[in-house]
Formats: sequence, structure tokens, C-alpha cells
Amino acid sequence: MRVYGVTGWKNAGKTGLMERLVAEITSRGFTVSTVKHAHHSVDVDQPGTDSHRHRVAGASEVLLASGQRIALMQELRGAPEPPLAELLARLSPVDLVLIEGFKREDHPKIEAYRAAAGHALMAPEDATIRAVASDTPLDLDRPVYDLDDSAGIADFILKEVGL
Repeated sequence: MRVYGVTGWKNAGKTGLMERLVAEITSRGFTVSTVKHAHHSVDVDQPGTDSHRHRVAGASEVLLASGQRIALMQELRGAPEPPLAELLARLSPVDLVLIEGFKREDHPKIEAYRAAAGHALMAPEDATIRAVASDTPLDLDRPVYDLDDSAGIADFILKEVGL
């Protein structure tokens, strides 16, 4: 499966870039799935719903199905967070999986960078970062794109993964 990451520090523009890339790449006829890493407790279920009640009661997995979507919630219940490779193996086949976060994993990435966020660039210290999407001009040893150049960044990623 082809994978490419979007990484960067908090408030660097990762999620907006991911959203634009998914729209741009799918508009070209490719299928895209995403994986998002969260550093905090996440609950996509709402207290009081039947599926939430099932999980609270102790179910290991709850599969919620409707005419519009399917959601599978799996409770770790103290088990370690699965590694990225295991999470990717759970996905249905697509042309490209875009990964937000997982900055320490070894897949190729583009770094989202906003000067106002006040963080140092990760790219100079990380060879897995193949390009940077920035809101300010940068002098680097790899390509630098305007953070809003969705088409150019998509071209770069698709070329990198051979699509």
C-alpha cells in the first residue's frame, strides 16, 4: 500500500493540508484513505447512544452500521497502542493512504510549517521529510512549497509514490 505522511508541530497547518490533499487527489480519480494520530483520548461515540452503552458495558469491539457509513470502535482496555503498520493492515485497499502525525515513523512525509506557530523546522533533522509546505520562504536542501499550493504538493506526493 502506498503511504505518505503529513507531519509538523501543533498549529502548523497539518489538518488543513490533509483536507486539501484528500480533495485534490480524489478529484484526480485516485482513492485515498487517511490515518490520524491523536495524542489525547479520543471518543467518536456519544454518551447515551446504544453503541456507547455497549462499549461502557465492556464490549471489545462495537460495529455501528447504517445506510451511510460503518464505524468500528475497538477498545484497547489497557493494551498498548497498535503500531502504524498494524493500523495500515486494517484498512481496505486504496491508491494512497495519507497519514497525519506519526512523526517518528519511517514513512516519507511532507512537513507543514507555519512561522507564527513558533516551532523549529523538523526537516533539517529528519531524512523522512522529503519536502516542506510553508507559509514563509525557506532555504532548504529539499523542495519547499507554499502551504496553500495543494495542486503542487499533490503532484509531488503522487510522483514520489509512483501514481
